[in-house]
Amino acid sequence: MTKIKRQQTLTNRVTILGLGLIGGSWALALKRAGAVSEIVAWGRDQQRLDKAVEMGVVDSATTDMAAAVAESDVIVIATPLGTMSDVFNQLVPLVSKNVVITDVGSAKARLVELARETLGESFPRFVPGHPVAGAERSGFEASKADLYENRRVVLTPVSDTNAGALSLVEQLWSCCGAELVTMEPQTHDDVLALTSHLPHAIAYLLVDLLVQQGGEDSRKFAAGGFYDITRIASSSPEMWRDIFNDNKDSVVALLDHYIDGLEKFKLAIAEDDNDSLMKVMQRAKSTRDSLV
Repeated sequence: MTKIKRQQTLTNRVTILGLGLIGGSWALALKRAGAVSEIVAWGRDQQRLDKAVEMGVVDSATTDMAAAVAESDVIVIATPLGTMSDVFNQLVPLVSKNVVITDVGSAKARLVELARETLGESFPRFVPGHPVAGAERSGFEASKADLYENRRVVLTPVSDTNAGALSLVEQLWSCCGAELVTMEPQTHDDVLALTSHLPHAIAYLLVDLLVQQGGEDSRKFAAGGFYDITRIASSSPEMWRDIFNDNKDSVVALLDHYIDGLEKFKLAIAEDDNDSLMKVMQRAKSTRDSLV
């Protein structure tokens, strides 16, 4: 396990826009590492924000975006992907030319282009990021200071990303115990479509199949393997709707491949083609065993 060391403050004020599991966990990790002097949260529900302050997730919180980002050195956009355009537009007149902006969104290519279009002169100080970590539970109440230990965080800077901004974001993640990986935005989207986005789609569809085709007995026996393969169907539907929309090209292409594979697998079962079945299953087992 990564040993987290307290260190000198990397920056003074960090503002998190949209405090949920990811933003809340980053706040707790930064506080534990002593990397930030003050963490502020912005959201739409002051009562919930007050609870986050009471829990010690952040130092202060407000529904006033201008107040939240005032004098901030780093702004972390942790709102759903579907709200990013609105958030960027609100930020443009509020931020100084030196502020660093980053995000935690699960799809990057479209977001980078959106940021370029809306942030204008501030775009070079935008560092796109995606922590590949999470849980079925959402909301800052589920935040954990160790969520990012030994977990990958993908940064997708482009040619005109400011080097100083990138370095600061890298340091903020590193002090939380994260393993940093750099990718091109589209490469990120293609890789995550296969390893995360498609599995979530399959999990949702399997549980919905249980709802549509299974009776009470089916639900009683939905345990073990069914639970294992559908665990991620407990994730936020709203969040995943936005991810599917933002990475639709990669996800749709992979769904086509998956459907083709299902058709071949179905045909092999129907025709007692055990050689084809075994070839697929043995290859899958060998690969799965090597991954874990």
